[in-house]
Amino acid sequence: MKLLQRRIVDISLLDHEPTGLNRSPPMQLLKTGAFLRAARSARLSIPNRRAPPATTYTPSRWSSSQVATEEHHPFPEQSVNASREVDPAKTAEFKNDGVQKSDTNTISYKQQATIAGTPYIVDQTTNVTSSILGLVGRNLYDHPDHPICITRKLIESCFPHPEYNHFTMSDPVVTVKDNFDVLGFPADHPGRSRTDTYYVNSTHLLRTHTSAHQHAAFQTLATEKRTSGYTICADVYRRDSIDRSHFPVFHQMEGARVWGLPPNAESRYHAQTIRTAKMAKQLDALPKTSIEVEDNATSFSRDTNPMQSEHDPVELQLVVSHLKRSLEYLMEQIHKASQESLDPSARQASGPLKVRWVEAYFPFTSPSFELEVLWNGEWLELLGCGVVQQPILNNAGLKYSIGWAWGLGIERFAMLLFGIPDIRLFWSDDRRFLRQFSRGKVTKFEPFSKFPPCYKDIAFWINPSPGVASPIGAEAPSTSGVAAAAGGDATKASPSETQPAAFHENDIMEVVRDIAGSLAEDVKLVDEFVHPTSGRKSLCYRINYRSLERTLTNEEVNGLHDEVARRMASQFGVELR
Repeated sequence: MKLLQRRIVDISLLDHEPTGLNRSPPMQLLKTGAFLRAARSARLSIPNRRAPPATTYTPSRWSSSQVATEEHHPFPEQSVNASREVDPAKTAEFKNDGVQKSDTNTISYKQQATIAGTPYIVDQTTNVTSSILGLVGRNLYDHPDHPICITRKLIESCFPHPEYNHFTMSDPVVTVKDNFDVLGFPADHPGRSRTDTYYVNSTHLLRTHTSAHQHAAFQTLATEKRTSGYTICADVYRRDSIDRSHFPVFHQMEGARVWGLPPNAESRYHAQTIRTAKMAKQLDALPKTSIEVEDNATSFSRDTNPMQSEHDPVELQLVVSHLKRSLEYLMEQIHKASQESLDPSARQASGPLKVRWVEAYFPFTSPSFELEVLWNGEWLELLGCGVVQQPILNNAGLKYSIGWAWGLGIERFAMLLFGIPDIRLFWSDDRRFLRQFSRGKVTKFEPFSKFPPCYKDIAFWINPSPGVASPIGAEAPSTSGVAAAAGGDATKASPSETQPAAFHENDIMEVVRDIAGSLAEDVKLVDEFVHPTSGRKSLCYRINYRSLERTLTNEEVNGLHDEVARRMASQFGVELR
C-alpha cells in the first residue's frame, strides 16, 4: 500500500523514504510518516487530459524458472521465494526484459519526453529533469550483488511463496490517478505539488511510492486461489533535500495480506466464523521471536486510531496481531543478518533487539501503526503499517475481505545492515564500493577514502510570496530541522493555476542536483534576513561539494557553483547578492 514509503512505508505507504529526517548518529534515518501526514493548503487542479500513448507496466525480473534453478539463493535458511511472478497490471507472467538503458530517457521541453522507451507529451506542468531521467532504469534492486537487492531478498524471504507473490516494477511512470486519486489523497495534499513530485505532464508522473501499483496488486489476489498476499519493490522519485540521507530516487517495498470469506459457507455468519478460526490458526503458526517488544498501540481509539465500522472487533484484533507478529519476525531476521559479520564479543555487546509499536496515521489504513527500533539510545522509525481501508479492497474486487499492509524504505534498512553512511554510495559505480558485497551475505562497509569537502555559499533576495520561510532549526514535517519552504509553496501541478509561484527550498535543491549531481553532498539554509524597510527576504544556502570517489579541483567547483547561481537567477528570478 503504499503504506506506506515508497516512496512506507510509503502503505508506501508510508514511506517513505525520504521526506523527514531523523538526525541521530551514527547515521540519519528518514522518517516514514512525514510525507503522508504533512498538510498544506494549496489546492490542486489536475486537468483530465491524457497524454498518449499511455504508459505500460514492463516489470524486469527473473521468471519463475530462473528462480527455481538459481544455484545460490540469498539466505537459504529462510523459506525460498520461488513464486510465479505476475505483472499486477496484466495478470500475466513477468518477462525478463533486462535493464532499461538510461540513455533511452530523453526530454525536450518544447516537444516530448521518452522514458523507458515510451514517448510522452510535455506541457507546462512538466518538471522532470534530464539528471533524474539519467537514473531511470538502473534497477538496483535487480543486481544480485548490490546492497539494495540483497536487502530486498532478505525481506522477501520473510514472506514466502506461495502465500505471497513478489513483484518488481521497472517502469516508473504512472498516472496521477494511480499515484494519488485511487488511494484517496486529498486534492490539497502536499505530495501532489510540483515542489514535491516529478511530473512528466499533467496526467503522468514518476511514482512517488510503490502504492501506485497497489490497486493492481490487490486485483491479482481477487483471482488467486493459493496466494493471499504480495510484496512490491520499485524505485520511487521525490523532489527533496540534499544530504547524506536524501536522494531523489530511492527504493520502497510494501506488502499486504488479505483474508476472504469462504465461498461455500451456509451463511455470511457461518463464513465469518470459518474465517475467524482460520485467522487464529495462522496467527498461532507464525514464528515466535526473541526480540523485546514494547506495544503502545493496543487499543483502537475512536479519535486517534479508529477501527473501521465494517470490521468485526474479534477479526480486527487477529489481523492486527498477525501484522505485528509478521513484522516483528522481519525485524528479527534483519537483526540476525546484521550480526553475522560481527565477532562474538561485538555481538554480545550489542545486546538484544528492542522495538516498539506506536499509533500512527496513514491515508490507506486504519488503525495504523509505526514500528520503531532502539538505535544508539534513540527510537527510530523504520516502517509504517495498518489495517487496509475497506474501500481500497472493495474497489479491487475484494469485497468482504479484510487485510493488512505495510511499507518501508529499503535504503534505511540497507544503511543499518551494511553500515553505509551516505545514500549516494548506493548509486556509485566505483568498484571499491561494489566489490565489497555479494549475494546472500551482509558485510559491513569499509570506507575506501575520505575526500575533502568544498563549501560555497549562495545568497539571494527572493520575490514576495504567499508564505514565509521556516526559521532555521525549526521542526518541519518535511525536513526535521532544516528550513522547509523558503517563501512558501504556491507551485501547482496544473498550468491553469493563476496564483504566482513562490520560491520553495526544493527549487534550489533541484538546481544543485541537476548541475552537480552526486558531487553535491548537502545543501543547507544557513542564514535568512528580512529587510526592516522593504520587507524583502534574503536567503543564504551553503553547498558542500564533495565527491565520493576523487578530490574535486577548486576550478571545477567554481564552475559548478557559478552555473548554480546563473540558473537560480534565470529560472526563478531571484536577485543574487
